[in-house]
Amino acid sequence: MDILLSIIVGLLYAAGFYMLLNKGMTKMIIGIMALGYASNLFIFIVARLTRGMPALIKSGDSVMLSDYADPIPQAFILTAIVIGFGIQAFAIVLLRQVYMKTGTDNMDELNLTDKLED
Repeated sequence: MDILLSIIVGLLYAAGFYMLLNKGMTKMIIGIMALGYASNLFIFIVARLTRGMPALIKSGDSVMLSDYADPIPQAFILTAIVIGFGIQAFAIVLLRQVYMKTGTDNMDELNLTDKLED
């Protein structure tokens, strides 16, 4: 299962970087989203999350004697999801404003419209 997830992470990273290299801003936003999903999945794979195990030590014990669920990667991923949604929302609003001002989302055409009038 780890090999399949590793291949999926690699494909998501490749697709994300490919989309970032496109000239359209919409594809760039999709690329940023794909990179965020790939990073979250990568943290899941590296953390070796265990299903059905507690993250707390039982009362009366001083150390964990069996496998346990590490809560730190889960907290990192939850934080990354929230930050990713914020970045995506900001990028979408920024794209909309640029499109309303210039009438295009192509990066090459935006270079030609440097002298816009309000």
